[in-house]
Amino acid sequence: MRPRQRRPHLDPCVGMPPMWLNEKMKNTLSADQENAASTDPGNRLPVRAIVAAVVFALTTLWLARLVPTIEIAWVTGFLMLTIYLFAFEIVGVDVAAITVMVLLGLTSLFAPWMGLEEGLVSTDRLFDGFSSNAVISIIAVMIIGAGLDRTGLMSRVASFILDVGGTTEKRIIPIISGTVGIISSFMQNVGAAALFLPVVSRISARSGLPMSRLLMPMGFCAILGGTVTLVGSSPLILLNDLILTSNQALPAEQQMHTWSLFSVTPVGLALVASGILYFIVAGRYVLPATGSEGATAINALGYFKETYGIDYELREMIVPDNSPLIGKTLDEIEHENSIRVIAALRGSDDLRIGPGGLARDIGIEAGAVLGVLASPEHLNAFAQKYGLIVHHQIEVFSEALSSSKAGIAEVVIPPGSKLIGKSARDVWMRKTYGISMVALHRVGKTYREGEGIRDMPLQAGDTLVVHTTWEALARLETDRNFVVVTTEYPHEELRPHKVMHALFFFAVALTLVLFTDLRLSVALLAGAIGMVLSGVLDIEEAYEAVSWKTVFLLASLIPLGLAVETTGTAAWIAEQVLAALGADTPVWVLQLAIALLSTFFTLVMSNVGATVLLVPLAVNIAAHAGGAADPAVFALTVAIATSNSFLIPTHQVNALVMGPGGYRVPDFMRAGGIMTILFLIVMMLMMNLVF
Repeated sequence: MRPRQRRPHLDPCVGMPPMWLNEKMKNTLSADQENAASTDPGNRLPVRAIVAAVVFALTTLWLARLVPTIEIAWVTGFLMLTIYLFAFEIVGVDVAAITVMVLLGLTSLFAPWMGLEEGLVSTDRLFDGFSSNAVISIIAVMIIGAGLDRTGLMSRVASFILDVGGTTEKRIIPIISGTVGIISSFMQNVGAAALFLPVVSRISARSGLPMSRLLMPMGFCAILGGTVTLVGSSPLILLNDLILTSNQALPAEQQMHTWSLFSVTPVGLALVASGILYFIVAGRYVLPATGSEGATAINALGYFKETYGIDYELREMIVPDNSPLIGKTLDEIEHENSIRVIAALRGSDDLRIGPGGLARDIGIEAGAVLGVLASPEHLNAFAQKYGLIVHHQIEVFSEALSSSKAGIAEVVIPPGSKLIGKSARDVWMRKTYGISMVALHRVGKTYREGEGIRDMPLQAGDTLVVHTTWEALARLETDRNFVVVTTEYPHEELRPHKVMHALFFFAVALTLVLFTDLRLSVALLAGAIGMVLSGVLDIEEAYEAVSWKTVFLLASLIPLGLAVETTGTAAWIAEQVLAALGADTPVWVLQLAIALLSTFFTLVMSNVGATVLLVPLAVNIAAHAGGAADPAVFALTVAIATSNSFLIPTHQVNALVMGPGGYRVPDFMRAGGIMTILFLIVMMLMMNLVF
C-alpha cells in the first residue's frame, strides 16, 4: 500500500474537497503518559504473561537469597513486580503504579509478619508524590499547552512553515522538525506531536509531499525536543525531586545540586540537530519509499482510493411498501451487505444523522429514505436484493450531506484514549460520536465494511476512515479519545481573539521560571491560572487538559523510588554492578552502561517508571565509583536516555504517527535503529563535553 499523500475530506455527493481550511487544532494530549494501552483485567492472561510471571517469581526468590537485608529483599520483590506489570501490561500502567503504592503502604500494617521493624515507606510520606513539585509542574504544563492550542496558534505556524519552506522536502523537514522540537521543549512531546499532526496534514495537502516523508521526522524530533529543557518531558520534570530524595541517603560531601531549566539545553539542542540532520542526509534511504513525491494535485476521491482502496459512492434509496427490508434494523443489514447507512429519513420530518441520530438498533419503515455509502457493486446488489428505488442524484439529503456540512474524514486513536480495547460496537460509535466508520487502517492493512471492523477492539495508532458531519468532527477535535487528521473542512477557530492572552501568560510563566527563585510548580501554575482567568480556557477545559492517568502514574511511583533509596536497595545494586564491571572501569563506560539500561527499560515500560527505578541506581553507582563520577550527571543521564525510544513504536508519539503515516514496525526498526545509536553517541559526547 502506498503511503499517505494528502488529507482532504471527501464530499460523497460530488467527490471533490471544498476549499475551506481548518483553523482549529486538536486538543493537547497529555504528557509522557501511557506508553502502552490499558488492558482489560477481565481478559484471560496470555500464556507468555503466565510464563513470565513464573520466571519473575523464581528470579525474585533467587535474588532474595543474595541480598544482605530483609528490607532489600522485599523492595527487590516490589521492583520485580513493577517491571513485570509494566512490561506485560497486565493492567494499565497507572493501575499498576497505584497498586504498588498501596502495597507499600500496607507494609506498615503487616511489617511483623514480613520480618520488618517498620513499613518500607511511612504512611505519612506515602502520598507525598501527589503534592510534589514534579506532579504539579506537569499539570500546569498540560494546561498551558491546551491554552496555546485553543487559540489556533498552530494553524498560523503551518502557514508560516509553508511560506518559508516552500514545497521541497529538504526545506520543509528541518523547518517542521525544528519547530516541533522547540515547542516540545516547553510542553509534553506527545502534546506537541498531536498539535502538529493536523499541521503536517495541511502542509502535505498543499505541498504534495506524502505524509510518510514528513511524520516520522516530526515525531522523532518531538521526542528529542523533550530533552531541550527541564520541563520538556516527565522524566526531566521529575529529576530534581528524585535528586533531593537521593540526597537524603548521601553523605554531605556527595550531596547533589539540582538542575536549572536550561542546564540540559546544549545536550538537547545537539540531539534535535542530529535528528534533523539525520533525516536530511539519510531520509531518502530510511523513510518509506513513495512514487508520488512532488504531486501537486489530487482530488479527495483519488486520495482515499489510492490510500485505502476505497472506491465508495453515496446513493439515496427509498424503501417501497413491499420491500423485505421493512422491519429490519441497520445492524442486521450493514455487515451482511457490506454497506454503511449514514443518513435516514423516516416520515416527513424524522431526519437521522449525526450524534444521537443514527444507531444500529433503528428499524427500517416503509417509505423511509436511506443514504447508503458503499462500493458500486455492493450498492447495486443491495438495491436489487431488497427491491429499493434508487436516486442517482442526491435529492432528499442534498442539504444535510452537502460538502459544507458533511463528508469523509480520517481520525486516529491516540495512546491514552479511553476507546483502546473497545470496539465501535461497544461504544455505539455512530450514535455517541456521530461518526460512521467505513474503514479501519492498522499496521499497513486496511479493513472495510463487511470485514468486522465494528467488532475489532481499537488499538493506539489505528486510523479510522469515517463519514461524519463537520459539526461532529469539530467536537472530536476537543475529545482526547481522538486525533483528527483531516484538516480541510468548514468550521471556525475556537478562540483566535485570545491568542495574545495565551502568549502573555506563557511568557509570564517562562519569566518566573528563568528570573525568580520560585519553585517550578508555582511559576508554571501562575501561567496556567492566567489562561483560565483570561478566558483562554474555562476551568472545565483546564481539567480536561490534564491527563489524570499520568498524574496518578507519576505520583504513585514516587514512594517506590523512596523505598529503593532509603532501604539501601539502590546502593546494593550499584555495588553489584561495579563488582561485575570491575574496580578500574572508566567513568564513561559506567555512564554508557546506565544510558543503555535506560534505553532498554524505556522500550518495555513507561519512561516515568524507568526514571524512578534507575535514577537511584545511577546515583549510587556514581557515588561508589569514587570522586571522578558526578552522581547528578549520572542521574541526568537516566532522565535524558529515557527519551531514546525510536526502535519500536512503543513510545506514545510513535504510536500516534504510525497510522496516519502508513508506517509498519519494520519502518521504525530501520529508521529508529540508526537513530537509537546516533542518540547514544551524541548524548555521551555532549554530556562529557558540557559536564
